[in-house]
Amino acid sequence: MAKQFVSIQEKIEQAITLLEERFLEREELIRLLFLGIMSNENALLIGPPGTAKSQLARSFSQLFGNEKWFDYLLTRFTTPDEIFGPVSLQQLKNDQYVRQTDGYLPGSRFAFLDEIFKANSAILNALLSILNERIFFNGREKQAIPLLFLMAASNELPEEDEQLTALYDRFLIRYEVSYLKKIASYERMFQLPEDPLPAILSFADVETIRTQARKTKLPESLVYFLFEIKQALEEQEFILSDRRWNKVGSMWRTSAALNGRDTVSIWDTVYTPHLLWDVPEDLAAIQQIFDVCFQDALKREMEKELPLREYEQIAEKWLEKEEELHSYQFKREVGEKLNRDAVAHSQALLEKCRTQVEETARKLRSDLLSWQQREQAVNAYLYSQNFLLLHTDRYTVKYTRLRIQGERTLQMLQGLYRTLFDKEIAGSEYDYTL
Repeated sequence: MAKQFVSIQEKIEQAITLLEERFLEREELIRLLFLGIMSNENALLIGPPGTAKSQLARSFSQLFGNEKWFDYLLTRFTTPDEIFGPVSLQQLKNDQYVRQTDGYLPGSRFAFLDEIFKANSAILNALLSILNERIFFNGREKQAIPLLFLMAASNELPEEDEQLTALYDRFLIRYEVSYLKKIASYERMFQLPEDPLPAILSFADVETIRTQARKTKLPESLVYFLFEIKQALEEQEFILSDRRWNKVGSMWRTSAALNGRDTVSIWDTVYTPHLLWDVPEDLAAIQQIFDVCFQDALKREMEKELPLREYEQIAEKWLEKEEELHSYQFKREVGEKLNRDAVAHSQALLEKCRTQVEETARKLRSDLLSWQQREQAVNAYLYSQNFLLLHTDRYTVKYTRLRIQGERTLQMLQGLYRTLFDKEIAGSEYDYTL
């Protein structure tokens, strides 16, 4: 991994530590927001007042040196002048309708808009291009803006309204924020650091990651995984726009770039459920659908090290012929007269079964023993794949499931061999109690 990516990783990890000291029970959200900044995406926090949403946004700004910060509480009476800047009187004299944007949203690097869905139509229309293309239409001019990251918040979701729906779709990251739930958090709440956060990251760091992300490959296997999630969601009537799916893939590429890779891996996709829901109540169902697709994709990605599909196909092939082979064995034992050609065919098939089942069982046993060693070091492996992973025990279980699938296949092979040849497969001994 290039030194510049290692350096950026170290800076982000230092920043995460500082943020987690100040914002309790926000570990997952903090990592998501870093992904949002690096991928040029916006974040929407849904939750009641008093959950430190604006404070968290300001803290991210401090990590970049408080570069051009803008925040505002929107109401239905908020005017465009308050958000985008006043109209220049000097320009009006020249028949030009131009706003003075310095110190307002179009001139900021970081922005926080509270109660965003209460904005009126004039503000909403201007926000759409700002959120999506980072462009502000200032009079007749298209003004590229320096906005690095915009976080918005709301106590409630938008009502059915075409303008609000279009605005809502511009927020790839959506996260429900709730009050603290753990007694340990209340014990720490009165001892939180209050000093300003140091400037750790820079705009150059962000540009480095964004440039690398554009070069990062999304392999065919993960394009298939993305489409698999899409189909599974649509079966449950969760429909997302093509723009949203494209942005999901782009965020995966950003994660790969952050981890110093030029190709996306399955471990870059773990925060995807927070990019897919429309209402917070859907998250649990979407997470469940994602987990099923993820487990299948992980199985496919690990085929080189534990080719379960190949082993399962071999086991299934001979299980289908078990009755035929067992019948031949029985007829031969009781001395039933058999056709010479039938005997030759059955004997050849039996020998082929013996050879292939023995070889497959021994190879599968060897792979399972190697897999056990990998499980012991899986936390370090997962960190090497994605340093933003949280609660790695959730993913170690997925590795264990793959091993258990392999163990079931080994048991099938051993049982089949025992039935046909009345003995154990030499060299396939395995301790299933682990």
